[in-house]
Amino acid sequence: MDTHDPQLNAGKLPLDLLGSLLSEIETADPRVVLGPRPGEDAALIDFGDRYLVAKTDPITFATDLIGWYMVNVNANDLAVMGATPKWLLATLLLPDGTLESRVSEVFGQLRDACSEIAVTLIGGHTEVTYGLDRPIAVGAMLGEVDNDKAILSSGVRPGDSLILTKGIAVEGTSILAREAADELATKGADADSIERAAGFLFDPGISVLRDAQVAVEAGEVHAMHDPTEGGLSGGLYELATASSVGFDIEASSIPILTECGHFCEALGLDPLGLIASGSLLAAVAPSSADAILAALSGEGIDSRVIGVANDSPGEITLHSGDSLTEFPRFQRDELARFFSP
Repeated sequence: MDTHDPQLNAGKLPLDLLGSLLSEIETADPRVVLGPRPGEDAALIDFGDRYLVAKTDPITFATDLIGWYMVNVNANDLAVMGATPKWLLATLLLPDGTLESRVSEVFGQLRDACSEIAVTLIGGHTEVTYGLDRPIAVGAMLGEVDNDKAILSSGVRPGDSLILTKGIAVEGTSILAREAADELATKGADADSIERAAGFLFDPGISVLRDAQVAVEAGEVHAMHDPTEGGLSGGLYELATASSVGFDIEASSIPILTECGHFCEALGLDPLGLIASGSLLAAVAPSSADAILAALSGEGIDSRVIGVANDSPGEITLHSGDSLTEFPRFQRDELARFFSP
């Protein structure tokens, strides 16, 4: 194999490769306030008194409730910009032989998920195509935010408190329960925990829309990020890259959901690298941390400070007792590694 042209595994592009590719893109349109950058969740386009916020994201791991996933993960990336999701374009690519009833089911998921967060489904494309062994859904979400209220991943300041909501990894644990229940059972996971984890999609839920709204209303938020593929690790390194900061993370403060810990131990996975939609990372002014935590708690959203930002770009340390190590990095998401070893 040509070592100068390495093969890529399933999952996101490596952050350094993505950064190199994006650096070659020139944006000539002056209305593009924020174009493609590593770590930023959506684009901003100037529409006068407000920004149009645009994002596209696919669902490639999950097959069960794929329409629900697609709406919420796209809405999350607008929510962390301080924006209100408004409109959705949906593309569904379905394997040859898909039943009509299955298509109707996915469209029902899209309608229900959009209705719940007041998003209007405005179009898209659906086709049955060859070469697929599972459905793929791609969303393009549009929203809006006042010019002076946009929040960027690049806004973290040294000294900021880093808040994590809910715990990890809501989405990854739910997908494992839904897509790998039989293997989990053979590895010793009990039926109740598998059923409970399957419900994580809705409770605590993979949406961070309300988390973000509450945080912004309660205090001074400098940056937010949605840790998706690559899990908490990927989210931290993306946030650090975007802001040219580092983080000191306290291991004992990271809330790992009980079922997540059990499933990962059974399957040989690391919770820190498991796709984590449903958790919000928020870098906030230290003086606002207590108020934001209290406001989130008042809405029934568990949250805690897991670390602090520092002025060492890209350096993320993990404190565990007297031990100090580099925060684990993952070449690809642990869920991708499980399904595509």
